[in-house]
Amino acid sequence: MHLLLTDRLTCPRCGPTFGLILLANRLESRRVLDGVLGCSNCRDSFPIVGGCGDLRAPPRGELGGGLAGPPSEPDADEAERLLALLGVPGGPGTVVLVGEPARLASKVGEALDQAQVVGVDPDLVGWPETPGASRLVAAPGLPFFSSIVRAVALDGRLGPSRTAEAARVVAPGGRVVLVHAPEDAAARLEEHGLRVLAEEAGTVVATRG
Repeated sequence: MHLLLTDRLTCPRCGPTFGLILLANRLESRRVLDGVLGCSNCRDSFPIVGGCGDLRAPPRGELGGGLAGPPSEPDADEAERLLALLGVPGGPGTVVLVGEPARLASKVGEALDQAQVVGVDPDLVGWPETPGASRLVAAPGLPFFSSIVRAVALDGRLGPSRTAEAARVVAPGGRVVLVHAPEDAAARLEEHGLRVLAEEAGTVVATRG
């Protein structure tokens, strides 16, 4: 997990107005490999192990399976297509990939070398640390301040609550890309104040005006 990302994370227990404080036990090349993120409000703590942050509200229990799959080399063509849909030409900021898109985080991170690219999926616990991306497990929501993320790619199979979270965290002018989108995805995104730009073959792209 990149050190700068920790300034954008919020407490999964208290909600998106409560930031977290980092205690790094192992730090290499500005990446936190082991440490703890603590909330000054609820006093709960969330571990970072092997570079992957576990930002799940209690009760945490065992991790279930995710949608990213086992570690593999990201497909360059698929990553390039996702980049085009995200509409982020470069520069600083945060880009979040949730569910199946999270498996492309390292390749997207290579292309957006000034941005903080974050993969969010339980399967990423078993993936190696890479310089271009940070890894998180998160529940029940997305642990970011509101209107702070430049773009979100989200797996629609994660349900309407995650769609609402993607709409909450995306900044004005940013995009939400929904893959494996259900039939009502465009309508749901519009309900959350986004404008649909494109809808085709199970993919919906929307922006916050």
